[in-house]
Amino acid sequence: MPADDDTAAQRRRGPRAGLLVATLALGTTALSLLQSLVVPILDAIGDQLGVSPAAAGWVLTANLLAAAVSTPVLGRLGDTWGERPVMIGILVAMTAGTLLALLTSSLPALIAARVLQGVSYGLFPLSISVLRRELPAARLSVGMSVVSSTLAVGGVVGLVAAALLTRDGGDYHRPFWIGLAAAVTALVLVVLVLPRRPATGSGRVDWWGAVVLACGLVLLLLPVSQGNSWGWGSPATVGCAVGAAVVLAGWVLLQRHREDPLVRPAMLADPRTLVPNLAGVMTGIGLFASFLAVLQFVQTPPEAAGYGFGASVVEAAVVFLLPGGLAGVLLAPVAGRVVARAGGLPTLLTGAACGLAGFLLLALLRDVAWQVVVAGLLTQLWATVAYAALPALVVSAVRPEETGVANAVNSIARSVGQAVGSTVTVAVLAAGVDPATGFPSAAAFTAVALVGAGGAAAVVLLSAAGLAGRRGRGGPDRLADVEQATAAAGEWSPVSGLR
Repeated sequence: MPADDDTAAQRRRGPRAGLLVATLALGTTALSLLQSLVVPILDAIGDQLGVSPAAAGWVLTANLLAAAVSTPVLGRLGDTWGERPVMIGILVAMTAGTLLALLTSSLPALIAARVLQGVSYGLFPLSISVLRRELPAARLSVGMSVVSSTLAVGGVVGLVAAALLTRDGGDYHRPFWIGLAAAVTALVLVVLVLPRRPATGSGRVDWWGAVVLACGLVLLLLPVSQGNSWGWGSPATVGCAVGAAVVLAGWVLLQRHREDPLVRPAMLADPRTLVPNLAGVMTGIGLFASFLAVLQFVQTPPEAAGYGFGASVVEAAVVFLLPGGLAGVLLAPVAGRVVARAGGLPTLLTGAACGLAGFLLLALLRDVAWQVVVAGLLTQLWATVAYAALPALVVSAVRPEETGVANAVNSIARSVGQAVGSTVTVAVLAAGVDPATGFPSAAAFTAVALVGAGGAAAVVLLSAAGLAGRRGRGGPDRLADVEQATAAAGEWSPVSGLR
């Protein structure tokens, strides 16, 4: 039987597409939920464990560093060993970490739990690899969009759940029960639903390359996440930044000379992957700038600061953030169909235009509650639509055996953007605190909104430039067209260039 017939037969014998997509979507929802649910409870963690806010902040930082270090390695392992066993291992570690977070009242143990939870970021690129293998072309874009969009939706669910479960000084452990339920359910479904398939990739995992990349990413993300507490001009911050530049440059040179590199440098430099990776950074910045700015703005008492609505944490999450999450759930399948018909770049451009409108609204009109609700809705739609388009752009640009690691790189780009967005937002608001009121000035929130608008505008320009380049080359922008154009050769569009 020809290779194409074998692939078609495998897809016909696989689980129903809807159940497979739902299983993978639950896994990505669980990882984004665990990422975000600690954001509203950091103060509670510090108070209940008797540690400083800076120490409690490591609950976020440790998770981010673990994700950055493990995601590219897990993506590569999925390509070379097969997605199913790697995903099961990730979910076991994720469940163990969540159990530890529930059982401990020690900050070091909680940080260790967050490290275990951080490996869950590897679920997303592996999920995209599974979908690419199992779904027919007609359903691939929608499936990827649904799974990818849950990254933004799960973030909202985590914020809302944490706010509801810890209101009135509730125990910070409570939100982790939601995470445990999601992790265990996802583990059971993955064991039952994911088919056993041979790996698409070959060769060995470049462990030395993984170690060097991990060191470079840690040096990059440490100052990003800790710059506010260390000081942006401190020797530690500057030293880490310089070290990151040196180590990551050395990693690129190392990858060029490896027979089986962890990530081919040519893949990183290809415009078809560079555009979604840069867009991922900017979208991550916008997502967390919107979350944090809206939450703090609406909770500010107007009688003290002259702005805000004096909302409780629960009101802020449910009234001002939940509409965007619900809209994302409804929009995800639609966004997938738009990607399939119009293409990834037009969809990405449309989402970024929504984000630009939302942040400009937040900067200029925020005196009435509905204005802030609409602004938050538009900025969250940006993330939902962008996350729907990014996997399609990545998948259409790389070889099948590189799907996992390529989407892992895109996941890191989004994580870096989220870290930058949260850090910049906190820094701008802290710098704008009015000594007379103890709250950030209204101008500080305007500055944060303009930062988000700048990120959205950058994605609009990137998308437009990508569209212009593809039209100039006469290349397709539809995922189905890419599959059809390369099916005769028995492979997806390769990325040329030196290793």
